[in-house]
Amino acid sequence: MATPIVFASYPAANLFRFPPHSDPQPIPPPRSEFLFTIPDNWYTAALDPKVPITIAAVYAVTAKALNAYNKSTGKKPWAISKTKAFHAFVVLHNIFLAVYSAWTWYGMLRALQNTIVSPNGPDGWAATVDSFCKMSGPAGLRNAQTYDLPSGTWSSLSGITGSPSREQSGRLWNNGLAFYGWLFYISKFYEVFDTLIILAKGKFSSTLQTYHHAGAMMAMWAGMRYMSVPIWIFVFFNSAIHSLMYTYYTATAFNIRVPTLVKRSLTSLQISQFIIGASAAMVHSFISYLVPVQVAGSGTKYQKVDCIDTSGQTFAIWLNVLYLAPLTYLFVSFFIASYIRRSKAEVVRGKTDRRRSNVVLAEKASWDAARGLEREMYGESNEGAIIEDSDEPNSPTEAQFQMNGVKSNGKAKH
Repeated sequence: MATPIVFASYPAANLFRFPPHSDPQPIPPPRSEFLFTIPDNWYTAALDPKVPITIAAVYAVTAKALNAYNKSTGKKPWAISKTKAFHAFVVLHNIFLAVYSAWTWYGMLRALQNTIVSPNGPDGWAATVDSFCKMSGPAGLRNAQTYDLPSGTWSSLSGITGSPSREQSGRLWNNGLAFYGWLFYISKFYEVFDTLIILAKGKFSSTLQTYHHAGAMMAMWAGMRYMSVPIWIFVFFNSAIHSLMYTYYTATAFNIRVPTLVKRSLTSLQISQFIIGASAAMVHSFISYLVPVQVAGSGTKYQKVDCIDTSGQTFAIWLNVLYLAPLTYLFVSFFIASYIRRSKAEVVRGKTDRRRSNVVLAEKASWDAARGLEREMYGESNEGAIIEDSDEPNSPTEAQFQMNGVKSNGKAKH
């Protein structure tokens, strides 16, 4: 007899439809399970595609215009940036985002703890994967409610029909993702104040920073609008990183010295989330598993179930992958440039332990790449840079970073 197993398979071609099918509509979170209730009309209105597109476009144009203004004034800080009120705002801004991000991470942690099934149960890894992949319906391997695009109906292998209840616990969407994910999506609009703080100090906002903020709005919108499974990865890990980041920024605002090891670890986590997150999201399109079902007169049979059900979910996954691809490419480019430079310096120095030298070179090149990407993404202000410029003689030269359109101090060329 077959057993519930997990395996890889190619996604159906009809899932790669653009534009994606508009159904099913996003299901608002339970009304009484969380700290407060999000009005249904707010929830739905915010997920209209015109909202993130408009805000992202206005943000990008404004950042570009203010860059030009700062250039015309010789990067002179704005008068408001020298006031106590501005400093207080920066501190409160960082504290708010640190606390909010930590709250979101904890909420998602509890949701995962209450949802994800242990692989040690009778249905093994199939039950675990099912609890990750299926957003709606009661708990249980056969109880997940999925949307069938051809018929436009919801159903489950255990015979449950009709639209999923927003009050039914047991699945990740109702257990927290619908609530914390929507708020996290909204927070991406507020995070543009990071850029305004940098600009107010007379600095430039890099193109990559603008891309990063605008892209995050669109990526979160797609994941929440289409109830796409991997969006929990973005919410859970990004909120964890942000809680640490903004805590660091708060410390720097009070001139508290943070150990270099902490800075390096934080930047390593920042960069790792891009590569790991994109890879994990992409894998969802290729996961399937077997579910035992009872067939009258035939006993138990096993039916193949795909992790991803709709073209909207697929669209959200690959939009996130495409959004993260340039960031990953830039990191790799920085790494190669730094590794080549350091390798040449090691040859000049006459290093003999080549195997050890390669390991050290790779480690240092990784930090250089992380520093370059981190500076590009988070800007030039003290609150927007974690790893400081290296004082080592082997640090990448300006010419090398210009290969990637970035100056040697990590600042974008304008």
